[in-house]
Amino acid sequence: MLSLHAPGTPPVLTGHLPMGSSDTAPQSLTVDSQSLIRDGRPWIPVMGEFHFSRCPAAEWREELLKMKAGGIDLVATYLFWNQHENERGTLRFDGDLDLRRFVELCAELDLALVVRLGPWSHGECRNGGHPDWLLNEVDCTPRSDDPAYLALVEPYYRRIAEELRGLFHDDGGPIVALQVENELYDNPGHLATLRRMAEKFGMRAPLWTATAWGAADIPQDTLLPLYGGYAEEFWVDAEMGPAREMRRHFFFTPIRDDHAIGADLRIADSTGTGPDTSRYPYATCELGGGMAIAYHRRPLVRAADTTALALTKLGSGSVWQGYYMYHGGSQRVDLKEPNQESHATGYPNDMPTVTYDFQAPLGEYGQARPVFHGLRLQHLLLESYGADLARMPLALPDAEPTSLDDDTTLRWSVRSAGDQGFLFVNNHDPYAALPDHENVQFSVQLEGGRTVTLPAQPVPVPAGAHFVWPIGLDLGSGLRLEWASAQPATRIALEDGTPLTVLAAVDGIPATLALPLDADIEGPAQVERTGEHTVATLTEPGTGALLTVTGPSGTAKVIVLSHEQALQLSKVDVYGRERLSLSADVVVADGGALHMHLSSASPSIALLPAPDALHGEGIGQPTADGAFNRWQLTAAPHLPQPTLECVRERAVAAPARTGGGHQRASAPLEADFDKAAVYQITVPAEALNSEGETLLRVRYTGDVARAYIDGKLIADDFWFGPNWEIGLRRHAEAAARHGIEIRVLPLDPASVIYVDATAREGLDAARDRAAVEAVELVAVPRISLREAGGGRD
Repeated sequence: MLSLHAPGTPPVLTGHLPMGSSDTAPQSLTVDSQSLIRDGRPWIPVMGEFHFSRCPAAEWREELLKMKAGGIDLVATYLFWNQHENERGTLRFDGDLDLRRFVELCAELDLALVVRLGPWSHGECRNGGHPDWLLNEVDCTPRSDDPAYLALVEPYYRRIAEELRGLFHDDGGPIVALQVENELYDNPGHLATLRRMAEKFGMRAPLWTATAWGAADIPQDTLLPLYGGYAEEFWVDAEMGPAREMRRHFFFTPIRDDHAIGADLRIADSTGTGPDTSRYPYATCELGGGMAIAYHRRPLVRAADTTALALTKLGSGSVWQGYYMYHGGSQRVDLKEPNQESHATGYPNDMPTVTYDFQAPLGEYGQARPVFHGLRLQHLLLESYGADLARMPLALPDAEPTSLDDDTTLRWSVRSAGDQGFLFVNNHDPYAALPDHENVQFSVQLEGGRTVTLPAQPVPVPAGAHFVWPIGLDLGSGLRLEWASAQPATRIALEDGTPLTVLAAVDGIPATLALPLDADIEGPAQVERTGEHTVATLTEPGTGALLTVTGPSGTAKVIVLSHEQALQLSKVDVYGRERLSLSADVVVADGGALHMHLSSASPSIALLPAPDALHGEGIGQPTADGAFNRWQLTAAPHLPQPTLECVRERAVAAPARTGGGHQRASAPLEADFDKAAVYQITVPAEALNSEGETLLRVRYTGDVARAYIDGKLIADDFWFGPNWEIGLRRHAEAAARHGIEIRVLPLDPASVIYVDATAREGLDAARDRAAVEAVELVAVPRISLREAGGGRD
């Protein structure tokens, strides 16, 4: 028996933070020491980073809709000064730099927004976003209150304020927070100055933030400290091997700080202890949605690494889940200088010239990855139950892991208040083979002294499992779920008003529900009454595992989906009401219409409650799927395939070089690609005509590859295992006219490169060979479905 004693709820500090919306704001938003409060209810935002200037403006709307479909309700975006003022005195906010248009789109789609103002931003951008002219032509001390520096920041901030006028939260706009600077550790006065300057020019928001990792010295009660955590890191030496120091993020702990983030650019941690965490809520802005690839270090982040890390942070007390990156992007190539972080600009890391994919839930071209679906399941929980969870403090078990090397003690925690709570378990660690745990049962003493034992019988916890179970969950109609060995997902009201709660089974663990003794349960479950509860064990979780629970106060329904089905679950407001959707593809609700981006082999969609009928291209007749109705869809078409021609087979590796102060391996130079193997791809024009994305999937052997159209660099890749994908929608006309040239370089054996162990053999092969092995065009069509009689979208 694993036991835990929940402490009482600590006192909440209020009124000490100079933040919050005005009395005239259309919606109230404030913050205390424990959580954010929106319109009188606690709010756990789910924030996803998406850099508008690293994505074509024509794609912003659909990509924001995808983010919203993944459960994001708060978008974060950087401003990079060197993009908006590449030439001194010429400020640009047009085209793909049109900040106002992006913010207005967020407002249209009901997405709140955090603007990360800089003026130093980092984001793997050249000079951290500082323009070259600032560093080369001006005598000043950047990132300080040097009057010469502030005199240059002022017109930039003033212009940003002009672009954002009328779009702040108090105006009814989407901007709820502003971040000043980034990763500034030892100059709190400058951070305070930047806030005052922004406010002087008219920028205002209920929340003002700063990054706080590395024991940063943040001006007290002036800015909210935000934290982060990654499963891997590209910014350390290749010789380090797997980043085992990141194991800390897979343990439950009240410690918020992470001294690893930004360590490559930090001379030393702040001499202080960092912010007083008792004064601020536990908020994050950089939970790793994946990880970038540097030339010298190319980590591979798997979906479970990210979902386990996010769940562990939530189980450690986080009340603001912020992902960096949630949507990948592309570095700009239309500026005077290359825009990526590099050894040439004094950084310790050489980054790709174009790609900033980050292995994110939504990739550089909007590709939805398994982690997108895995995180969405957690986000559904926060959308339905975050208001309760936000006011629940952390409690750790009586027997915690003894150290970060303890691989045998099960990692778990509880967040609770009163007689309700959530139990978190993480048995996944990318740096250790955690064991299966047999005969696990938890004993949780809640505030007030009541002890809950769950499940009724000991169960196994398989290696890799990570989940959250409810204690005292409100089912509606006055009914209460005492506990369940299944994860709460979401809830809706059915057409007759009956509340429906959705739970997700955990693979390898029987799904059992405990209800009050006076509750009756009907449905596919084995039901027994113990001394305390009516206990139902699901015969088989799935779309048919629908239970009707009746008590003295009314009736509620519960459905327990399998884990696989739960990864396909979303909640959409479409055709006049909220509905549950099951699909392996991305499902987007947009103004009453339903759009899907098809990438699965056998696409379909199931809805509950089901509309009377659905119409759309390639849709079949509905069939019953348990409590749902399911429509089969026509799979993405098999496109006419490109031809691949080897223009030059022989290639010469770029000589091994080091740089960046840390003397890490440097990426090949532009001139090195004159000696690359060269392949020409001819793309059939008809393969690029359909709505949606067309991906060029490239399998190659080599160290580095670049793609060009008519001599213009459009994409590049440092090989690290997965096939290279290039989205052609934004290049369709030119790709059809000119084709695509791929240049591949072999690896100099003297270059010291880290890759995941699963990719080592593939990279070693690049020492002797540089070649494009195969190319494939893959359609990701976008289709629309409409309800019968619902008109056109």
